[in-house]
Amino acid sequence: MATTIVSVINQKGGTGKTTTTINLGRALSKLGHKVLLVDLDPQGNLSYSLDISEPKFTLADAFTGTKKLKEILIQKGELFFVAPGSSELVDVEISLVTQEKRENFLKNILSGIKGFDYVLIDCPPSLSVLTLNALTASHQVLIPLQMEVLTMQGLNQILNTVGKIKTTLNPKLQVKGIVIVMYDKRRKLSSEVEAFLQENVNEKIFKSRIRLNVKLAEAPSFGQSILDYDPSSNGAQDYLALAKEFTA
Repeated sequence: MATTIVSVINQKGGTGKTTTTINLGRALSKLGHKVLLVDLDPQGNLSYSLDISEPKFTLADAFTGTKKLKEILIQKGELFFVAPGSSELVDVEISLVTQEKRENFLKNILSGIKGFDYVLIDCPPSLSVLTLNALTASHQVLIPLQMEVLTMQGLNQILNTVGKIKTTLNPKLQVKGIVIVMYDKRRKLSSEVEAFLQENVNEKIFKSRIRLNVKLAEAPSFGQSILDYDPSSNGAQDYLALAKEFTA
């Protein structure tokens, strides 16, 4: 199969974006797909969560051209690879502002990578030059969403951004869907927001729900995905179900 590049995006922090990138990616690899995670967030939370704290080379080296992407990759499991991020991406972002075709750098970097079925990009929690790079390079967008009062406002901003990118920079960009995260069916608000989404959003909403799960919160402390940390947990089962639905 051809490589599918997916931006995992939410312009609000703390929405389960990094958790979804890691665990959906690992679940896809468990299903036999070769997966690359790209840590595009200067905070480097994805890399840290997979016990990559001081990599020799990072994505910043690929942006500056001192290393090719394949030279910075770290294998973290069978069929499971990471392009680590770092705080140096802040400097990369500043330098990109003055570059011509600054939104195409990541697209060019990823064009040199072969053999992966899925590339999942963990985007910064803002509409930055780095996020524009991710959206320009991607075929699809996946949106993790909490069932909170401000959910619709944030979702509308994301969909508007994707629409603008589609019309100006990347006509092939599609919304793969919305995945409901940190879900607690006992909360009335969760069901109310979900019902509102079903009635008012045209984009696909995945049937798989990522339930609130203590083990999901613990896994990064041990530098592992939830599927490696506790395969029997609700979190592991939920992300495996999402991966199956994602590839259906």
